Amino acid sequence: MGPLSGIKVVEFGALGPAAYATMLLADMGASVIRIERPVIDPAYIRDYRFEHHLRGRRSIMIDLRDPRGRDITMRLVETADVLVEGGRPGGMERLGLGPEACLARNPRLIYGRLTGWGQTGPRATTAGHDINYIALAGALHAVGPAEGPPLPPLGLVGDFGGGALFLALGVCAALFERERSGQGDVIDAAMVDGAASLMTAYYGQFASGEWRNARASNRVDGAAPFYRAYECSDGKYIAIGAIEDRFFEIAAAELGVDIASFGDRFDRSAWPRQAELLAKLFRTKPRDHWAQVFAATDACVTPVLDLAEAPHDEHLRERGTFQDRDGVPMPAPAPRFARARSTVGTPPRRPGQDGLAVLRELRYGEEEARALVEQGVVRVPEAVHDNIV
Repeated sequence: MGPLSGIKVVEFGALGPAAYATMLLADMGASVIRIERPVIDPAYIRDYRFEHHLRGRRSIMIDLRDPRGRDITMRLVETADVLVEGGRPGGMERLGLGPEACLARNPRLIYGRLTGWGQTGPRATTAGHDINYIALAGALHAVGPAEGPPLPPLGLVGDFGGGALFLALGVCAALFERERSGQGDVIDAAMVDGAASLMTAYYGQFASGEWRNARASNRVDGAAPFYRAYECSDGKYIAIGAIEDRFFEIAAAELGVDIASFGDRFDRSAWPRQAELLAKLFRTKPRDHWAQVFAATDACVTPVLDLAEAPHDEHLRERGTFQDRDGVPMPAPAPRFARARSTVGTPPRRPGQDGLAVLRELRYGEEEARALVEQGVVRVPEAVHDNIV
């Protein structure tokens, strides 16, 4: 039983971050029903076996433009603990499904909203993507080479770190607070806010003068020779993070580096010379040679694995960091608990696959449920539709 077992979540279908936040809740045991809007764009039809972030929930497709569709949705809201939506500000209100309307029907509801810019501010209603949110928060400026443009760190800092994780944290905190107050709440999770929060330590270092406001000029941004990746003889890379003296001494010993002649590791003017020395040494052997040399040491040296390699790493295999389903590896739930158990839920469902079952659970009569499907208020995949007509 997961730590969120017994918590009911209604998720309004959205791409990326909101779906990932809901996946985290589902992994921890929450029961999730995802409401999809009727699909029009054929490009939206995907092979759902690979939509890992859509695992662990059931799916109903509802036409929210139809009053009967909104009534179905409100019935779901009435019995839910949490609602998650990732649309632009005002979109849910225009459907009559905003926080005020939903909390009127269910005062204990935790209404989670995830957007890029937040519910307020001059950019609130404008479009954006991860790169825009982290650009405005100051995070993008700090990532990349010194002599080149900033490099977006995938969607990890804005979409998933600054957005999804902060929404999931907010939901858990609001559920805890509800136990004391008995009242629901509305969460305004903005990716730009979360990205700024992730930069908290660096803003502190910048204010103190410790952090230089230029890419690749600090200890942990790729400038320091003891904290970067080096190419090996086979073209693959090894990562070193030996910040502390005792760790670097171990790395130096294995590499055959004389500490005395290496010089002061925190003298920035010496970094180019020191980095070239380490680069020359690492290029003498293939990556896996170095991985083996440093495997059982405290040198803070590890191989840089790609997406095909990581699931097969010995340490990650032993911990079960990845799980295999139908021949497809996927990251396992995190974090782990000593008593409660988080699990990978059901495989991603086709949009609307559980529509009829959800209607029955909401106590719609059989004839009424079938009529809602036949009239397109609730859409189901063709295979399901053929079995009910």
